[in-house]
Amino acid sequence: MRAFNKNETDTPAETPAAVPGTVSPRTRTAKPSRRRGDQAAHLITMLFAASIILLTAWLFFELYANALPTREKFGWHFLEGTTWDPVALEFGALPFIYGTLVTSALALLIGVPLGVGAAMFLAELAPPRLSDGLAFIIELLAAVPSVIYGLLAIFTLVPFVRDYLAPLLRTTLGFLPIFQGPAYGLSFLAGGIILAIMVLPFIISISREVLLSVPREQREASLALGATRWETAWQVVIPYARTGIIGSIFLALARALGETMAVTMVIGNDPRIKASLFAPGYSIAAVIANEFSEATSAMHTSALIELGFVLFCITILVNAVARVLISTMNSRNSAA
Repeated sequence: MRAFNKNETDTPAETPAAVPGTVSPRTRTAKPSRRRGDQAAHLITMLFAASIILLTAWLFFELYANALPTREKFGWHFLEGTTWDPVALEFGALPFIYGTLVTSALALLIGVPLGVGAAMFLAELAPPRLSDGLAFIIELLAAVPSVIYGLLAIFTLVPFVRDYLAPLLRTTLGFLPIFQGPAYGLSFLAGGIILAIMVLPFIISISREVLLSVPREQREASLALGATRWETAWQVVIPYARTGIIGSIFLALARALGETMAVTMVIGNDPRIKASLFAPGYSIAAVIANEFSEATSAMHTSALIELGFVLFCITILVNAVARVLISTMNSRNSAA
């Protein structure tokens, strides 16, 4: 029997220290499970992203396939034709393309200066409490249905354009062809104004957030050099945030191109091309909304579907141009 040694203790033997570079069995078993979880998450999110591409391709295919009768009969002449006669089965898309582009251009011409100016005030010059309150109201306006805007425009905007705005523009700028001719109220001008009102919340909200994201150091450096708050906002903050502002403008343009109800109620629905903004016109979305449920012939239905295909292509083209422009600006900023 071994004698008891006082120097010995009852504590268990220490576990040998792990050798550097080795992996414990527990870690070795956990890594495969984590790797499988990462692979599953990657696969699921990739399917979500691919669904957007598949949906876009499916829309393109369906519109292109269902417009086959019109393409076979009219070809490219459909895009440049000016006659729209469902009875005689003669269809041309140019008046609707013209009306869509004119009203959208008017909306941007009116809405961009107002929207960027309002965003600059809210982000740079207004007190924080006032800025937050107005921003909340503006975001609520973005959620108002377009038919409400159309109803308000019929009772307020159309009489205002007919009785006040058109006579004023004819008196002051009547030498221009776009401000000549009789004014009926229902016109390209009314459609452009109501679109400008509808896209303003998008421009203001997005531009304000972009301006607020500009680093504080940019402002402080400009103010330290003696610039005023207005000079700082115009010469420092706006150039820094111009990429985001341009993005908000193109988003507003996409919104204007596809607007249906409000424009249908105030544009006049006349499929003719006229230079005067006081004249009634038509847009692609408006004619589809008005005639699709009443189309009785396959050719008429096909013509309306091809109009939708044309609008789809215009929207894709606008977004592609926006992406190229923003990428070019970012690359130039990086090079500078």
